[in-house]
Amino acid sequence: MRVGSGFDVHGFGPGDHIMLGGVRIPHSHGVVAHSDGDVLLHALCDALLGAAGLGDIGQHFKDTDPRWRGADSSGFVTAVLGMLAKLHLQVVNADLTLIAQAPRLAPHRDAIRACIAQLLQVEGARVNLKATTTEGLGFLGRVEGIAAQAVVLLSDGAQR
Repeated sequence: MRVGSGFDVHGFGPGDHIMLGGVRIPHSHGVVAHSDGDVLLHALCDALLGAAGLGDIGQHFKDTDPRWRGADSSGFVTAVLGMLAKLHLQVVNADLTLIAQAPRLAPHRDAIRACIAQLLQVEGARVNLKATTTEGLGFLGRVEGIAAQAVVLLSDGAQR
């Protein structure tokens, strides 16, 4: 069994939506990012890579590489799962936390959980999604950006 954690943050910028867990969420802003800026999936990738001892998302999907400009972060998750498969590692569960004043997660929680479970190839009950605010404190509290944390548990397949 292996545990990994991940964190990601993006500032808000021009736009009318953000991507969260592979789901397009209408919002008053977009995010400033090289790819689609999906903080939940970026934190998830870092957690998966960390648990496997494979570094971080920036090592595998550099933000200076034009191939990843505007990329769908779901593809990052799929690529990371391919790396895990080569090591005979499987996802046991994932626990994700969105940290933001806005947008509100509740109306989108089920769709995001289902999308992440499908990406991870696990049943929905193995993906947990929470949200919290910073009670108006800091750049997140001033609605200048959005952040996410992820924790995952991997197994070598025999213990699943």
